[in-house]
Amino acid sequence: MKDHQLRGLVQVAESGSIRAAARAMNLSQSALTKALRELEEDVGAELLMRSYRGIAFTPAGEALLLHARLAQATLERAREEIRQLRGGAGARLAIALTPLVAATILPPILAEFRRAQPDASLSLEEGLLTHVLPGLMEGRLDFALALANPDDLPYEVLFEPLAQAQAVPTGRLGHPLAEARSWGELKDASWVLNLTDGSLGNHLLRWLASQGLEAPKNIVRCASLTLMLELMRRTDYIGFGPTDLFSDSLFSVGIQRFAVAPVPPPMSIGILSLRGVPLGSSAQLLARLFARRLRR
Repeated sequence: MKDHQLRGLVQVAESGSIRAAARAMNLSQSALTKALRELEEDVGAELLMRSYRGIAFTPAGEALLLHARLAQATLERAREEIRQLRGGAGARLAIALTPLVAATILPPILAEFRRAQPDASLSLEEGLLTHVLPGLMEGRLDFALALANPDDLPYEVLFEPLAQAQAVPTGRLGHPLAEARSWGELKDASWVLNLTDGSLGNHLLRWLASQGLEAPKNIVRCASLTLMLELMRRTDYIGFGPTDLFSDSLFSVGIQRFAVAPVPPPMSIGILSLRGVPLGSSAQLLARLFARRLRR
């Protein structure tokens, strides 16, 4: 496999056709077609299906595309690292953060990182595992800080637990069930939960089942924290979130925690990165800052 062949494969996926990909790469269509056929011969499998409808990736093509994207991203990180060592432009970092981190420890860490790396370009994304895992696998993210159960993660992803996050039911100030003390009092309420893989919502439902407790029947599934908060603040929907997050005076405006007992065990919060792919020096620095603060 050669670099230009892998770049061609990635570009076809991004452009949607060989013709558009060739134009984006400043190649002739025949030259790109030849490179892709040579790649198919090298791996011994058909990668693309060509029809009057256009180009589609075969299962082998999808598998190779994932690794090709990661390879390109890893090489670009290496190029950036070398540029920095030679006095070139600042680093470019992309990380994902759970809202718990963003609302509590991100501001001082960002200030400290800026003092050490004033020229670095930093991109922040929300740390839902459904977004984090493909971002890491495709090389779009350097690392992530998220709530996770190590048993739910693929082998390719490393997880370094740093702290524990306890979660509780929450609802609007003055909620009619605010004085509830048992899960049975909440089972008929309306809930808004994130039920994506590895979420606190899934953690709650698994725990209720393990305790023989009846799960809520009326659940609105929501993967947006902003939408969840608005429903909780403006209606009688109940959510489930980290205690520390809802203890923050700015974040928890209009929200109160419910004192039900017992509560599910805490989830681990930590750094997720791709196994076998070392972080660049700037990413290492930022990860150390997060780790040091969370371990406190």
